Amino acid sequence: MKQTIAAFSFSVLATAGFAQGVSYDLFRDADVVFLGEVHDNPVHHDNQAQAILAIGPKAVVFEMLVPEQAAKVTPDLLDDARALEAALGWNDSGWPDFSMYYPVFAVLGDAKVYGAQVPREAAGIAFKGGDLSAALEGAGAEFGLTLPLPQEQQEEREALQMAAHCDALPEEMLPGMVMAQRLRDARLAQAVTEALDETGGPVAVITGNGHARIDWGAPVLLPKVIASMSFGQLEAEPQSDPPYDLWIVTEAAERDDPCAAFK
Repeated sequence: MKQTIAAFSFSVLATAGFAQGVSYDLFRDADVVFLGEVHDNPVHHDNQAQAILAIGPKAVVFEMLVPEQAAKVTPDLLDDARALEAALGWNDSGWPDFSMYYPVFAVLGDAKVYGAQVPREAAGIAFKGGDLSAALEGAGAEFGLTLPLPQEQQEEREALQMAAHCDALPEEMLPGMVMAQRLRDARLAQAVTEALDETGGPVAVITGNGHARIDWGAPVLLPKVIASMSFGQLEAEPQSDPPYDLWIVTEAAERDDPCAAFK
């Protein structure tokens, strides 16, 4: 049953009016916990760090890292933010400032790190409708990528892509953007399955809210025997039940107008 986590809140949110006395029992029976975020909201990363401390995962999957980067995350680097940032080449990654993400890395402990980022070239192939077998090592059919989406879902996802880009995209780009997102969902599910097989779990997943959705995101693509939970972090009160098992509303991050570039 979906519910807001307000009554079971992270202690870091106590100052925002949420109840103290955190209950992480909600995550106890999950093999995998998807910890959603708005990428440039520092509060969301602090919450993810609190969740990781409570869950004690054997593995953590990052949407932001390719496997080669994940292999560079060693225990001796976790205490040195600058060295870790340099080892990951984060400044060239296009993700928000590393200072936002470092609290998550700082609490990893002995957890094995997995990278699930889709390389730009592979995302471009997906966008153009090309063969995705290389990106998923031939597992495209396993994650449903060889099948079209139901028309209603396709249209809804295209509308979300248009809205996310300030209604400034040519409509012919939208199907390709949806396919690229589907590839990212599939790659996350693939990495999660690998992490669970290799470590026995539990597995925590650091990813954007869109990929953590329980209606069409990465959780839906996991094998049915895997028990997962999804935690979304929103910046505004939703008008209907959000597509997460648990969710909270936080203050919005301070940011420039994202649509300014399109004007």
